[in-house]
Amino acid sequence: MKLQRMNRRALALGALAVSGALALTACGSDETGDTGSGDSSASAKAGSIDCGDASGQLQASGSSAQNNAIGAWVKQFAAACKSVQINYNPTGSGAGITAFTQGQTAFAGSDSALKPEEITASKKVCSNGQAIDLPMVGGPIAVGFNVPGVDTLTLDAATLAQIFDSKITNWNDEAIAKLNPDAKLPDLKIQAFHRSDESGTTDNFTKYLKAAAPDDWSYEPGKSWEAKGGQSASGSSGLAQQVKQTSGAISYFELSYAEGGIKTVDIKTEAAEPVKATVENATAAIGAAKVVGTGKDMALELDYTPSAAGAYPITLVTYEIVCDKGNKAETLPATKAFLNYIASEDGQGLLAEAGYAPMPDEIITKVRDTISGLS
Repeated sequence: MKLQRMNRRALALGALAVSGALALTACGSDETGDTGSGDSSASAKAGSIDCGDASGQLQASGSSAQNNAIGAWVKQFAAACKSVQINYNPTGSGAGITAFTQGQTAFAGSDSALKPEEITASKKVCSNGQAIDLPMVGGPIAVGFNVPGVDTLTLDAATLAQIFDSKITNWNDEAIAKLNPDAKLPDLKIQAFHRSDESGTTDNFTKYLKAAAPDDWSYEPGKSWEAKGGQSASGSSGLAQQVKQTSGAISYFELSYAEGGIKTVDIKTEAAEPVKATVENATAAIGAAKVVGTGKDMALELDYTPSAAGAYPITLVTYEIVCDKGNKAETLPATKAFLNYIASEDGQGLLAEAGYAPMPDEIITKVRDTISGLS
């Protein structure tokens, strides 16, 4: 029964992502059609949220990777804080940071830590302060595929790099067959899809390719896709939709976007067995991350080439981007109330059900302390 509830929740959250901009209000309803009036568990969770003196509208945008998590969080927050309306637009990490540094939003979501030039730009909107990274959501970047007759597929970094660089173009290629001796690989063209928008998911995926297959991936990692060939789609939901509807397709997106029946690749690492894209395996990898940010900034350094058994190598962390000082006075109470909730035990507890990995205790404890000091 628990698995059935999780699957139903994941499907509902997936529908949120496809709908585009997320505008969930405190009126007691959301885009899934749930009113929450008959959900006793939701009421209990909402009752633990401290709204403080938060009110008004809270505009935010950025990472589409965390859109499903934001949907789950806003539903609970809206039930408790009826005087706050949160509008989150999953425009992609790059666009989200730009909107924040231009003063258009109260916070941004990004799957990559801020670059020095982005921190510099933030000082124009953070009075006597600067933008900082607060790690809030973790999880695996799944590699989804649609190959008729193939239910299980193993690939390594070198093969993935060649597929996404248009050097391996057919599913029955020798390199793929060697990794999958028991699979009946069809004579079918590979349709590789990448993000058309600037994306932290792309940044993390290409960081993995560069770190784990440097001889096969000659491009520098970044939010923008640099390799030649392939096809593109906007947002993680757009890539997932292309994989669902295109025979021979392969792409990369957060695990939560694969919940609608998309098969995912097992990744061959230095460990004895290939590693599946699961929340637990991503948590194992994120637990080894190092905090490399300075001051109140909590940027993490991930290990894209883990050798431990069960450590999934293609992971990301989504950060909430806020000012350490100088946040807009009119939105600061709502910003702190919402961030306090999503960093809380209850907020982090929703992540696994939605296909994400909660932050390790030692990291999220520091995040909570930082949020309390925002001004």
